[in-house]
Amino acid sequence: MNGDLAIDVRGLTKQYGGRKVVDDLAIQVRRGEICGFLGPNGSGKTTTIRMLCGLLEPDAGEGTCLGHDIRRDARRIKLRVGYMTQRFGLYEDLSIEENLDFIARAYGMAGRRQVVSNALERLGLQERRRQLAGSLSGGWKQRLALAACMLHDPELLLLDEPTAGVDPKARRDFWQQIHTLAAEGLTVLVSTHYMDEAERCHRLAYISYGKLLATGTGDEVIEHAALQTWELRGEGAAAAAAALEADPRWMVVPFGSSVHVSAARGVDLAGWLDAHVPIDGRQGAWTVTPIATGLEDVFIALTQQAQDNYA
Repeated sequence: MNGDLAIDVRGLTKQYGGRKVVDDLAIQVRRGEICGFLGPNGSGKTTTIRMLCGLLEPDAGEGTCLGHDIRRDARRIKLRVGYMTQRFGLYEDLSIEENLDFIARAYGMAGRRQVVSNALERLGLQERRRQLAGSLSGGWKQRLALAACMLHDPELLLLDEPTAGVDPKARRDFWQQIHTLAAEGLTVLVSTHYMDEAERCHRLAYISYGKLLATGTGDEVIEHAALQTWELRGEGAAAAAAALEADPRWMVVPFGSSVHVSAARGVDLAGWLDAHVPIDGRQGAWTVTPIATGLEDVFIALTQQAQDNYA
């Protein structure tokens, strides 16, 4: 057992109705690290998180979470983990303070009034402590949910799409809080769909159709993908993109007024267009400019290459 790892699992598998929603997954997260857990809807992220924190028992696989066996020590894991679900799960007809006090009671915390007071102060909730949870905006609900899962001073935070549906400022403030907590030694596994959030993580793990497809730092994931990317602009860009979409070697994604085209390293986009889109068939000119491949380009490519496990 590696004491530097907060999460160390392998072969993790969960099946529903004959379909493997998590399939032979292995993931490691170092202590004090923020690991971004990415993948499309239905990829198995939530199921994985629930197995890690002891809420679901895996059908196969083994490993540890905070040094505890994920099969035998589910109760011990729960006491040391903070889990923030996708949906707001607190009582909307209770105030912020009442919600936190209820959770402190549930955990049987000594000196719970001080614990609650500290949580209100730390998350900037003191002035709103008497406000009903149901009247809070998305950003404030998110902050309350984070305070709730931090009450028992966990060593690991499992955050399941915590910033979905909140405004950019609230997302920025939330990530500032997460980095502050990580700097204090807290480990964080956070699922997200936002590429700007993925770039804020120390390491990344990308899952699609239940299988882990890529892991590493952002730079490592991009390098390992071995893609090259171009920006296509101009009046004829749409016609050029339509021609490219007919060939499976190209990945074509609109980006505002331009089009991003990615492919395996070594192919020549400009040459392909000259050969396959004759001059007399062009609807205006275009320009082809090489650009750096980004995480979004990589993740779209990975998802398109993944095998659907729904059938």
